[in-house]
Amino acid sequence: MSELVLITGGSGFLGINMVRYLLEKGITRIRVFDLVPFDYPEQDRVEFVAGDIRDNTAVQEAMEGVTWVVHTAAALPLYKPADIMSTDVDGTGNLLEAAAAVGVSRFIHISSTAVYGIPDHHPLLENDRLQGVGPYGKAKIAAEEACLEYRDKGMCVPIIRPKSFIGPERLGVFALFYDWARDGRNFPMIGSGKNRYQLLDVYDLCAAIWLCLTLDPTIANDTYNIGAKEFATMREDYQAVLDRAGFGRRIIGFPARPVIWALRLLEALRLSPLYKWVYETACEDSFVSIAKAEERLGYAPVYSNAEALVRNYEWYLANYENFKSASGVSHRVPWKQGILGVIKRVF
Repeated sequence: MSELVLITGGSGFLGINMVRYLLEKGITRIRVFDLVPFDYPEQDRVEFVAGDIRDNTAVQEAMEGVTWVVHTAAALPLYKPADIMSTDVDGTGNLLEAAAAVGVSRFIHISSTAVYGIPDHHPLLENDRLQGVGPYGKAKIAAEEACLEYRDKGMCVPIIRPKSFIGPERLGVFALFYDWARDGRNFPMIGSGKNRYQLLDVYDLCAAIWLCLTLDPTIANDTYNIGAKEFATMREDYQAVLDRAGFGRRIIGFPARPVIWALRLLEALRLSPLYKWVYETACEDSFVSIAKAEERLGYAPVYSNAEALVRNYEWYLANYENFKSASGVSHRVPWKQGILGVIKRVF
C-alpha cells in the first residue's frame, strides 16, 4: 500500500502498538506526530515530527501528503483541566481542519467509553446518552461532536470508543496493580469485586482501527464500541494476574462507599494518583456491547480480560528494569503511588 499514515500521539502506548501493527500489515510510510520523542526500536522505520496538536502550524506541516490519520493523541485525566480541553477539543479541531484541507481519506478518532459517564444500565450501546464525568469525559464528547461536523461535510471519520485497553507498553494505573503482584502482595479492591468490568487488549484495538481504515467507507464511517468479548468479574479477572505472580495472594474486597470517600479526600490532598473516573466506577458494572462492531466491521477480539491482563503483566516483568525509576501522568510510565505505597506494606 502507498498510503502515508499519520499517527498523532504516536510515541504513546497506543501509538507504538499501532505503528507495529501497521508495519506487520505492510504499511511502510508512517509518520508519528508527538511532543514526546519516538525512542522505540522502530524509530528508523518511521518518520518522526515533533509538535503539539494545539499548534496549527505544526499540525499543517505534519499533515502534508497524508492519506490516513489515526488520532490517538489526548491529554489524560491526570492532566490539568485546561490542558485536557485545549488538547482533546481544540487539538482535534486543528487536526480535522488540516486533514480536510489536504483531502485525507480516513480520519480515525480514538474516543473513549468515558463519554457514557456512570451509566444506569448495561451493556452500553453506541446510541446511548452521552454524559462525560469530569473534564476528560466532557472533552471526549466535545471532540466527537467536532468529528461529526466533518463527517457531515463528507469526510470519512470513524469514531472508536474503546474500553480501558492494556498490553505491551501499558503502565499508568495498571502499573500500581502489577507492582503489588510482583512484590507478592494481596491486592485491595473497591467493593466485592463481583461486578463485571470489561477491558480490551491493545492488539484488538489496533485490529479494529485497521478495519476502519480499510473497509468500505459506507461501513467504516460510523461510531463503534470496542472491547473484549470474554470477561468475568473483576475479582476473577484480576486474580489471574496474582495467580501468574505465583505467591498465593488474593484479591481482597472492601466496602465501596467508605473507600470512595477516602479516595476523594486523598485525591483532594494530592496523596493518591487515582482520579474520580477510576475509583467511582471500579465497583460498578462497566461493559459495552460490541455487537455492532462484530456485525458491521467483522471485529473479532482475540484476548479475554484475563488474558490481556496477564499478557500486560508479563511485559511489565520483562521490561521492569527499563522503567522502574520513571514516573509521570501518562500511560507510558508508572504513576507515583503516593500514600498507596504506604498502604501496600500491610497487604
